Amino acid sequence: MVKKLLFLTVLFWFSGLQAQETESSYKTKKVIVSRDTIHLEQVSINSSFFQILNTKNEPINSSFYTIDFQKGTLLFNEKIGSTSDTLIVNYLKYPDFLTKEYSRYKADQVVTNDVGTEKLYKIDNTNAKKVTPFDGLNTSGSITRGVTVGNNQNTVLNSNLDLQITGKISDKVSLRASLQDSNIPLQDGGYSQKLDQFDNIFMEIFSNDWNIRAGDVFLENRKTQFLNFNKKVQGLSASFNFNTEESKTNIFASVAFVKGQYAKSTFTGQEGNQGPYKLKGQNGELYVLVISGSERVYVNGVLLKRGENNDYVIDYNAGEITFTSLFTITSEMRINVEYQYSERNYNRLVTYAGATHENKNWSFGGYVYSENDMKNQPLQQNLSKEQVQILSQAGDDPSLMKAPSAYVDKYADNKVLYKKTMDNSVEIYEYSTDASNVLYNVKFSLVGANLGNYIIKNNNSVERIYEYAAPINGTLQGNYEPIVQLVAPIKLQVATFLGKYNPDEKTLVDFEIAMSNNDKNLFSTIDDGNNSGVALKTNIKKRLFTREWTLDGFANYQFVQENFRSVERLYNIEFNRDWNLNSTLYGNQSLLVTGLNFDLFAKKETTNLGLFTYQFEKLDYSESYSGSRHTTTALFKLKKWTIENQGSFLNSDATNSTSKFIRNQTRTKYHFGKNWVGASMQIEDNQEKDKVTNQFSALSQRFSEYGAFVGRGDSTKVFVEIGYLQRRNDSLQNGLLQHVNNSQTYYLKSKLIQNKKTDLAVYANYRNLDFTDSSRKNEPSLNSRILYNDRFFNQLMQIGTAYETSSGTIAQQEFTYIEVPTGQGVYTWNDYNGNGIQELEEFEIAAFPDQARFIRIFLPNQIYIKTNQNKFSQSVALNPLQWQNEKGFKKLISYFYNQTSFIMDRKVKSQGERLELNPFDSSEENILGLNSSFRNSLYFNRGKQKHSVTYTYLINKGKNLLSIGSQNIKNGSHQLQYTHLYQK
Repeated sequence: MVKKLLFLTVLFWFSGLQAQETESSYKTKKVIVSRDTIHLEQVSINSSFFQILNTKNEPINSSFYTIDFQKGTLLFNEKIGSTSDTLIVNYLKYPDFLTKEYSRYKADQVVTNDVGTEKLYKIDNTNAKKVTPFDGLNTSGSITRGVTVGNNQNTVLNSNLDLQITGKISDKVSLRASLQDSNIPLQDGGYSQKLDQFDNIFMEIFSNDWNIRAGDVFLENRKTQFLNFNKKVQGLSASFNFNTEESKTNIFASVAFVKGQYAKSTFTGQEGNQGPYKLKGQNGELYVLVISGSERVYVNGVLLKRGENNDYVIDYNAGEITFTSLFTITSEMRINVEYQYSERNYNRLVTYAGATHENKNWSFGGYVYSENDMKNQPLQQNLSKEQVQILSQAGDDPSLMKAPSAYVDKYADNKVLYKKTMDNSVEIYEYSTDASNVLYNVKFSLVGANLGNYIIKNNNSVERIYEYAAPINGTLQGNYEPIVQLVAPIKLQVATFLGKYNPDEKTLVDFEIAMSNNDKNLFSTIDDGNNSGVALKTNIKKRLFTREWTLDGFANYQFVQENFRSVERLYNIEFNRDWNLNSTLYGNQSLLVTGLNFDLFAKKETTNLGLFTYQFEKLDYSESYSGSRHTTTALFKLKKWTIENQGSFLNSDATNSTSKFIRNQTRTKYHFGKNWVGASMQIEDNQEKDKVTNQFSALSQRFSEYGAFVGRGDSTKVFVEIGYLQRRNDSLQNGLLQHVNNSQTYYLKSKLIQNKKTDLAVYANYRNLDFTDSSRKNEPSLNSRILYNDRFFNQLMQIGTAYETSSGTIAQQEFTYIEVPTGQGVYTWNDYNGNGIQELEEFEIAAFPDQARFIRIFLPNQIYIKTNQNKFSQSVALNPLQWQNEKGFKKLISYFYNQTSFIMDRKVKSQGERLELNPFDSSEENILGLNSSFRNSLYFNRGKQKHSVTYTYLINKGKNLLSIGSQNIKNGSHQLQYTHLYQK
């Protein structure tokens, strides 16, 4: 009987456990995009996990919305309207015991104030707590002083300040500051996804209602259509909030000097070339210093992620972008890079101010932006009166902003000077070393092939020497002219006013009106008639039907006057391609977008998802273009099936051409257990014809791509997926769209092992481009990466192995030498051929300090050679720290730590279909670039403050490709470092 009773008790207890339902703190909600504040919860939500997905399960960029974790509210900005209609929000709630209300007293025991008034008594006020100013400040950082000495340089004092301050300066006012001062300028590298803002220098004081910041300031506006921008500047900003229970008001203003100017580089990927790709400035500058973290990279309209473990890395100092082996570049890829670069022709002042007011049902606001060059404060160009006069007569035409570069100069050794002479009645410049002549210092500018009168005579000199090339039969023979391109000061001002009315959750109406003033040459009043422009936008969205499914209707109209100018682009990155637009279109622009949004499961408690959107779009340019476009977007998640589809059809009529553009992209995926299988299809058919000849234009193209894939596991943990893609490209040949090539792609993505001890990830992508023209060879490419990390003997030994292959290019580096004060240089010049010309081969490392009068300066890369690249790295760490509590020999060994690393990076000249896979190939015949490094560091008391010793042995081998040939480098070093803390 006792056994039966015990059995029933246990059974009842387990049943009780089974009946309990644990509610997860991770929440998912589907929300409809609106301009009103969306309350996710009535209490605060956890900031450690939050994401918004579109109907394709793709993350939405945080620049499209604002989330207030403290209030549990979500607010979308203007740009989100073009992204999706219904979004999925995933977030993490706090536990109920943290968010529910607690009361010190029971409600039934609280009485009114007038009870017990017959027994009044007085409590004396206690003294208020004395507040000591600046008592709550916390500081961290360091001040460093160092001395550098050497056998070929003078003693140098180095200093560095890195100071962070946070805390309260009163009971209501807080302070936050980051102060840095270093004699070595630093800028973030673009090799990680997240950039720490260690280069920011600022001081900020703030309270709950206001904020004032000086130093590095980040200006951004993503709430408007016509004033959509972000900029990193140096100056002063202030913001003030005036909030009540019924409304919120914000006023802000900023004034600063601009750190960077907006630019966009557009280019087509090269087959099998991962980079680097060179970025250029707005005026065609070859050397641009990109502001760190300012770039946005799009490939075929898709925004990429920065980082060695993502899609691309970027060298901000060189202005070069390289795509990782995880993102294969092909000749079918359209690459757009938006960025800000340091442009220092003039001091440029930016002012930005605005005010917003919002209520429960409506809101309005206004913003003013002004960016203005100080024309009387040029920086990189010293304008003469003659050059200012040229700019005043040039108007807005850059081709007229050119001035003669020659000026009279005195003869000096090592100077490249010219004299004036005649050649067939034409006055020309001729290189001369005769001090008795009137000599000129002349700067030559590249104007294009057969567009100039001068060519390079000597490539090997430190300063290039140019000579005159007479025209032949009236055709120019040179590429250079003795002129300098002038840069005019500009001004851009934009003001916008916007409002929104949201009477209920089913209705939304908003509008925006903007004006701009853009003067492209502040020195000239010519062409000022087209400086001003206006733009306006109105939008309405209405819930038409609500049952188990919902139907929304929407309409958006935009008008942009021809002369209106924005700070950055107005539309999506591929707007021109979507509409078959070109740069010759003129007139005012009007765009109408209207359509319907269906949500089949909006009112059902189900994991299924069914979204469908239809849009009709009408785009007109008053003088030159009219087009209509139909687009559909669908996403269905039905139990084990996931189906995505996007399609569009364009019909356009321009001044000189007509076009029809059909696109469709479909992806289907079926899940069963931990496995999945799927297929994809993508087609495009773009046919543009000239109205006069009825022939296809160069814009015409057609392709079809089909793929299949299969996988197993969890794509966020351990998984494997293999796939295949086949593509056929048709291009314009002899006036017709003809088959030109096929491509086959095989890929593997996997994370085979992931646990506390071992990590193993393998990625491979093999692609072969096969041309129908038998005279062209196939172009195979292989991008792969293997990462392996493991721990042995209870973490006594840790190893890391990485192997990677890719295809890319290497720069044939050009350089020159600049003279510096004696002893501060590295190189010396010996005129071995006695011609008095400083030639690149005549410079060598100085043997004595008094001969070191030159330094080497690298020039912007212009020539790139295709390569196959492979990398291999191996690291081994021995850490016997676990034996620190042992005795004898193990105790002694526990004080030591040894780390060994080896890196091999080879770039081999690409030879047809051959792939370079062996990183240890001893053949150096075709090696264009090499970086090999072996390093071993032995530590005693590693990381300790007392008697810490490090011995490092390092040996490096390298090979660099220069314009005059290859340079081999080999060096080794022994380093001993001792650290001991004497006093805290």
